[in-house]
Amino acid sequence: MSEQKIMPREVLTGEHFTTGNHASAEGALAAGCKFFGGYPITPSSEIAEHIAIRLPQVKGHFVQFEDEIASIASILGASWGGYKSMTATSGPGYSLMLENIGLGMMTETPCVIINVQRGGPSTGLPTLVGQQDIMQVKWGSHGDYEPIAITPSTVQECFDLTIDSFNFAEKYRLPVTVLMDETLGHMSEKLVIPKEEEIVRVNRKTPKVPPEEYLPYLPDKDLVPPMAIAGSGYRIMTTGLTHDERGYPVIDAEAQEKLVRRINDKIRLNKDKIIKVEEYMLDDADIAFVSFGSSARVAKGAVNRARKKGIKAGLLRLITIWPFADDHIDKLADQVKKIIVPEINYGQITREVERAAHGKTEVKGVFKLGGEIHLPEDILKEIERS
Repeated sequence: MSEQKIMPREVLTGEHFTTGNHASAEGALAAGCKFFGGYPITPSSEIAEHIAIRLPQVKGHFVQFEDEIASIASILGASWGGYKSMTATSGPGYSLMLENIGLGMMTETPCVIINVQRGGPSTGLPTLVGQQDIMQVKWGSHGDYEPIAITPSTVQECFDLTIDSFNFAEKYRLPVTVLMDETLGHMSEKLVIPKEEEIVRVNRKTPKVPPEEYLPYLPDKDLVPPMAIAGSGYRIMTTGLTHDERGYPVIDAEAQEKLVRRINDKIRLNKDKIIKVEEYMLDDADIAFVSFGSSARVAKGAVNRARKKGIKAGLLRLITIWPFADDHIDKLADQVKKIIVPEINYGQITREVERAAHGKTEVKGVFKLGGEIHLPEDILKEIERS
């Protein structure tokens, strides 16, 4: 996004030619983000660089912290102060954030984390693509919680799905992760930013009762408690310990059962409102790809090539990674003879597809372990083995 187009308004309406990283930063601003706490890390650093320029223009706040641990702690605190907040990182930084992501789940603190994935483990391939953080988002912090994670496949979706992620965070009160990857973060494509009045923004529920009647963790029928803003006159007690509806620590099995079941069920019972997929040429498909992110772009190309050869192939693209699209996979397994899963890791989503397919059809993963994306030929070879 060129500097001459950067103007002091939240939504830069119109057409742009820009990268996924810049698009996600603009999506955050369009969603109403007013605080970014971060630490530079390849390949996500352009998000921080761009939003550092833009946030002050819209009366927001950007702070570069000493590390990722401070960054995630800061956005939790900013959220309790009434700001829509976010950070951006990559795999090693996400690893450092996991303890406080768990804190955000337990305290039901809305915020957004953008993870531009690179090859791992450890320092791995800082400048090259990976999709190896899928299970880290689901299981990385200890205890039972249900995350929401969304994975874009285009620059346009980097903008659109970042807005969706803020809306999910505000509606269900939890940290939400956008799982991008290096290829998408650094590629340039057309981005269309709609008019400000066309952008749907969701804001957290606030208390409708007077301060003396407010209980910070008393849920409504949707299992989500209204959230008071610190300093607004309401008494707030929040802790990572198991707590009651007042927010006070209660260290027993009964309180744990009640609280942890609720923070999981507020997502599980609403999964049909959260899960989003794209179906491409699946109506008559005999062979289906299941993929996501940059890998899904290649899979769509492989579908087109297969169709030219007379092979009835189709694609189920996962837009929501967590909660997982179990019902969509189960239905697909009834229809096709084989499911092929291209992913830039050693089989993280393939295992989930196998589980959800319930043994009703063959599931085969096509893996790359980081550093480059698949070629359509890589995937077509697996079709030809069928």
